[in-house]
Amino acid sequence: MMGFRCGVVVVCNVSLLEVNCLKILSKVATMGSIKKINNELTISSQIMPEKLQQLAQAGFQSILNLRSPDEEGFWHEEQQQAEVLGLDYVNIPLRGATITAELVTEILKQIDELPKPTLIHCSDGMRSGAMALMNLGKHQGIEMNIEQAFKMAKIIDFDLDAYLPMKELVLQTL
Repeated sequence: MMGFRCGVVVVCNVSLLEVNCLKILSKVATMGSIKKINNELTISSQIMPEKLQQLAQAGFQSILNLRSPDEEGFWHEEQQQAEVLGLDYVNIPLRGATITAELVTEILKQIDELPKPTLIHCSDGMRSGAMALMNLGKHQGIEMNIEQAFKMAKIIDFDLDAYLPMKELVLQTL
């Protein structure tokens, strides 16, 4: 069982993978629904126009939106507004019914290629959190499957188990 609160780390019964992931996550800064993973990646739930402007002013270079245009609450003007603010914008819908290994690979490739810092978002931050953690694991030389990414997400207060249909489909796909 591991915990991360206010810079205090509690470690009990952990594997080497969890220790390495804890090193990564110990640098996570929380800004409301926005969580800064490191200097390159930040994850969030759906952002609104005023937050997008703040992100641009703070020096963000790109947005990766994992929402589908048919999801409730999808901001249809987001791409246009991001580009007006000088941000690169990519939308790759990631939904339970559409998850494939190829789609996850494409998302991880986009995370690598987008100018940094990058904000990755979805409706509630769960999908963006899982993809960011998988990306970090890959770049830190940590073999991390989606299940381990979901486990590590709990450390930064993302209850990815609340997304069981997507989790099960991803586990079957990868």
